[in-house]
Amino acid sequence: MGAGLNKFFTRKGNSMRGKPFIHVFTGDGAGKTTASLGVAMRALGHGQRVVMIQFMKRMRETGEYKAHKKFGAKFKIYQFGGSPRKKKAEEGLAFARKVIKLKPNLLILDEVNLAAARGLLKKADVVSFLRSIPSKINVILTGRKAPKAFLRIADGVSEIRKVKHRYDQGISAEAGIEF
Repeated sequence: MGAGLNKFFTRKGNSMRGKPFIHVFTGDGAGKTTASLGVAMRALGHGQRVVMIQFMKRMRETGEYKAHKKFGAKFKIYQFGGSPRKKKAEEGLAFARKVIKLKPNLLILDEVNLAAARGLLKKADVVSFLRSIPSKINVILTGRKAPKAFLRIADGVSEIRKVKHRYDQGISAEAGIEF
């Protein structure tokens, strides 16, 4: 690998850009959280620290929740699901504000798109938070119905579209695949 490429692939964070890199995974297809976990695996492979904040989720039997414990301090998942949903979502965003002070390399806001689309979070509050994130922190937002304001602030957007799914065939979710 040439010296220029080696430098590109070994640098940590986004200090060269002057702002965080924000990517949105949205759409009606399955795999948005899974895609963000793929990025998390890459970050962990490079010795980076990852924090995932899950909005509207509190299921501790998912594969990712079980696995995060094996990574120790390098990968943490915090869940903000349950009732009352609006209060839990607001607590999740307040927690995210505290987390960025610890400067993880990657911050995943899982299901934040849908939480905002359903009115559990104010879109303007999420955008304000995203603008406050230090440049060395990469951010991923997941969930259906990503608000246009999130798409505008994002550096990258991936739409995951459902073409066919096992649910359509009456097949239940499988551990290790869907959760």
